[in-house]
Amino acid sequence: MSSLYERHRAVIPDWVALYYQDPIEITHGEGRHVWDADGRRYLDFFGGILTTMTAHALPEVTKAVAEQAGRIVHSSTLYLNRPMVELAERIAALSGIPDARVFFTTSGTEANDAALLLATTFTGSNQLLAMRNSYHGRSFSTVGITGNRAWSPTSLSPLQTLYVHGGVRTRGPFAQYTDERFVEACVSDLEDLLGQTRGNVAALIAEPIQGVGGFTSPPDGLYAAFRRVLDRHGILWIADEVQTGWGRTGEHFWGWQAHGQSGPPDMLTFAKGIGNGMSIGGVVARAEIMNCLDANSISTFGGSPITMAAGLANLSYLLDHDLQGNARRVGGLLLERLRGITAGIDAVREVRGRGLMIGVELTEPGTDRANPEAASAVLEAAREGGLLIGKGGGHNTSALRIAPPLSLTVAEAEEGAAILEQAFRSV
Repeated sequence: MSSLYERHRAVIPDWVALYYQDPIEITHGEGRHVWDADGRRYLDFFGGILTTMTAHALPEVTKAVAEQAGRIVHSSTLYLNRPMVELAERIAALSGIPDARVFFTTSGTEANDAALLLATTFTGSNQLLAMRNSYHGRSFSTVGITGNRAWSPTSLSPLQTLYVHGGVRTRGPFAQYTDERFVEACVSDLEDLLGQTRGNVAALIAEPIQGVGGFTSPPDGLYAAFRRVLDRHGILWIADEVQTGWGRTGEHFWGWQAHGQSGPPDMLTFAKGIGNGMSIGGVVARAEIMNCLDANSISTFGGSPITMAAGLANLSYLLDHDLQGNARRVGGLLLERLRGITAGIDAVREVRGRGLMIGVELTEPGTDRANPEAASAVLEAAREGGLLIGKGGGHNTSALRIAPPLSLTVAEAEEGAAILEQAFRSV
């Protein structure tokens, strides 16, 4: 009988990536651990791409899903939906956006797609600003605003996208500047760029910390400085919180709050962690923006009763157990431990991050050139040691991505760091 890998390759597109030379099938999980089909246990430091946010098989979430499934699984947005309204109320209040409206989708890609529809309709412009090294999804519209060529398979787009400096602090023409001078230079670049555009620009979409780009970020306050320029030009600000939201960064509930001196964004998109594995995405916007569409629109699967029940239970657990505080405390310990481990390794250019969102950038020793071979080798060695991590990067970089569930314990952080130390040494 053919292996599952052979069967996968026979029916799944070639461009659907798989980790590891010998891919694994994850069959079940509990807490911060998962098991493969051979019964081997792994400490999970990636959470299915930052999606298992609280814990695997969290009893509060599985109970909520089971109870809702016993009542009704689906109805669509054509009918009143109590769990959807309840979750929307909580997210609207948490968002910081005044007079907020919430539209639920099934993914972060779809959430960003909806935000682009709203922004271009509200302003009457198809011109967008996006950050270099960014990633916003895999739909036709979101690929068109993704500033990372490894994840942008076509140059065709319904949007005219202009890419802005600032998402990567330690690379590019302003890398040698102080933080203050870096922000000033990026703002000057934005002003110059806007001076070259014809007509109005709809919005700037930006990840507070770039996810697929390798967990890179600008100095705190950059987007607040950008916001002052955007406001003068009547340009909306969309914060892509698909990976940074829900307290993962530790210091803030939303990534935008590190740049919050000028208030909340006009729109905020979310997904991944809120469902703890269930398919939830969405966009939050001021009522005047959200209600600007003058045609009918529904969502068949967005806001389904079963996913909303999961989201409500997951959000309650997150807040009741102060997982944001845990991300700050345990994430800070893990970050310093990883910096200590890698201090003498020439191939490690930078250990960066905040909370439980940590990136380790690898280069060829003595250079700034990306080292994807080393990143893949460490990924494999960590897996052999019983630890699952991710990888990413843009601007010709290679980075390991470390983002455990937010309930990670100090002992588990130490265990994962020890496995990574051995992985680095072996590579």
